[in-house]
Amino acid sequence: MILYLGASSLVKFYMQEPDSDLVKAWIRSAEYVATCRIAYTEVISALSIRYRKGDLSKEDYDLVANTFIIDWENFIKVDFDDLEAGNLSMKYDLPRLSAMHLSAARLLAREYMKCKAAYSSEINGGPETAVFFSSADPLLCQAALNEGLTVLSLRQ
Repeated sequence: MILYLGASSLVKFYMQEPDSDLVKAWIRSAEYVATCRIAYTEVISALSIRYRKGDLSKEDYDLVANTFIIDWENFIKVDFDDLEAGNLSMKYDLPRLSAMHLSAARLLAREYMKCKAAYSSEINGGPETAVFFSSADPLLCQAALNEGLTVLSLRQ
């Protein structure tokens, strides 16, 4: 399984929030974890906001931020198509970063399908797509479903 995490789901791996246990279980079972390259800034920003609000001590903030920075090297970083992101934003009334994540996830799924087709004799059975998408944003999840992605739902 290739697990694509939007920034809101990725933060749940580093901060104890509702559904953090679910995201951690998905990450443990994934062969690869992917996200859009913009997620680095989004996650660091989210952690900084939590620190400034007093949800994290300086020591905890430094630990969590440094863990994320180290982990970042292990994620598949996916780019996005700027025209597609703009069209997805218009189509689903998505905020800019959500549209970028959806474009990146679609790109990842398309590339996976190309590889699967090219190596079809070596990749037998399994689901039509091995790319699973997660975000804490219900609007983004619905748009991802509408675009044919397999969405892992958070309980919230």
